[in-house]
Amino acid sequence: MGTRAVLQVFERYQKERVTFVSAVAEIAKSPQNVEALQQAGAMSLLRPLLLDNVPSIQQSAAMALGRLANYSDDLAETLVQNEVLPQLVYSLSEQNRFYKKAATFCLRAVAKHSPQLAQAVVDCGALESLVTCLEEYDPSVKEGASWVLGYIASHSPELAQQVVDAGAVVLLVLCVQEPETGLKRVAASALSDIAKHTPELAQAVVDAGAVAYLAPLVLNQDPKLKRQVCCALAQIAKHSVDMAEVVVEAEVFPKILTCLKFPDELVRKHAATVVREVAKHTPELAQLVVGAGGVGALVDYVGSTKGNTRLPGIMALGYIAAFSETLGLSVIAEKGLVPLVAALSEEAEEHMKSASAWALGQLGRHTPDHAKAVADTGVLPLLVTIENDTHSSEDLKGKCRKALKAVVAKLTFMPALDALVHRQLPESIMKMVLEQVGKVLANDPSGRAQFVHSGGLAAVQQMGEAPGTALREAVEIINSNYPEEIVHYYSPGYSQQLLQKLDAMSASNSAVAVN
Repeated sequence: MGTRAVLQVFERYQKERVTFVSAVAEIAKSPQNVEALQQAGAMSLLRPLLLDNVPSIQQSAAMALGRLANYSDDLAETLVQNEVLPQLVYSLSEQNRFYKKAATFCLRAVAKHSPQLAQAVVDCGALESLVTCLEEYDPSVKEGASWVLGYIASHSPELAQQVVDAGAVVLLVLCVQEPETGLKRVAASALSDIAKHTPELAQAVVDAGAVAYLAPLVLNQDPKLKRQVCCALAQIAKHSVDMAEVVVEAEVFPKILTCLKFPDELVRKHAATVVREVAKHTPELAQLVVGAGGVGALVDYVGSTKGNTRLPGIMALGYIAAFSETLGLSVIAEKGLVPLVAALSEEAEEHMKSASAWALGQLGRHTPDHAKAVADTGVLPLLVTIENDTHSSEDLKGKCRKALKAVVAKLTFMPALDALVHRQLPESIMKMVLEQVGKVLANDPSGRAQFVHSGGLAAVQQMGEAPGTALREAVEIINSNYPEEIVHYYSPGYSQQLLQKLDAMSASNSAVAVN
């Protein structure tokens, strides 16, 4: 056999390896094929090909393994047990950019599933190689490395700290400054995943100068990039007043408010989250949001969205309203009550109703004017209905109860209080309502007559007569505002007393007639 014949054998072997690994990588794209590939032992056959002397075979093998691992955490676990990770990490520092892209994809497919698998990626020494990849010239390699680092950091503070300690943050900030939109997106996402855990990790992101480069990207028109930038800014701002001030000083306002009208739903949600995380800390920051036109933008946002997308807007309005009378009035003046009441009425999920009830309570708790504004929406009976609903969770009932108490404690508008007297209320809330009625009637002569005509006084007398009631003292305070004859007239036993007197009079007349 001549040399040419020998070489043909090896060429055929190489060609078959290329064909095999390319076919497996293609088949692995479809989730329905993954189980068949696993049963056929694809993973054990692909593993040695990671060390093949043909770069294209190595690359295809890494891509095929990544697609398998991406499918489920069980397959990712199998990949770890087969000791594939050390080979991938070793080759990251040795091979060309195409292989590095495939290898980072495979590491990302493993790391995304759980903290344990992410730790396995860290334990095989991947962080150092991934950080080195962030310094590569090729943007796609940087993007792949950023993906892996983001997934590792997302799972826990401990893993995020290891990413920070490896020196990744400064390089991720540099990636945010690159011209490629895809790289910007992934780098911003990774910074967000680091910052979300603790103030210390967020401080590491701030110290690397991230906010100054993230803030201008709020105006970028790429939806996915806007999402990640807004999310990162929110994750930084949420931790403390100082962090929120860093975000504000980067001149995010009023630019971020334009994102509340952006067509992409997630952009709007993350932008509202930024506003919420800034406004919640201090009255000064809340006032800054108001001064930038934030309340009107939030009211429009809550009114035009549904479901979970609404939540950050509702909470932002609640936080702003909670700080002071003036800030509460700014929400009322911008017609903020209407969408909050609509959310309480329309939303199916209980946490949405809870947030709406909480925000309404924050709005109504300041002064009688605030309380009347809330009562004028007609929401108090709705709060009562939800509080009495047996299907409502304890948390939702508690939020409605607190909101009712907060509003009623300041309410001096007699028709609203009168309407509550005629409802079935928990005794603790009814006691507060009656106490408030007593206070109002003491200073409102015209209200006393209205309370009688509406049937309120008669209803109160029945409550006072109920056995074992804790309302008697409150009822007596209300009664002290009326002449004794009127109180007797509307007491439950008064008609019976009149009949007894009539019977006694009839008997007396009969006796006189007989004599």
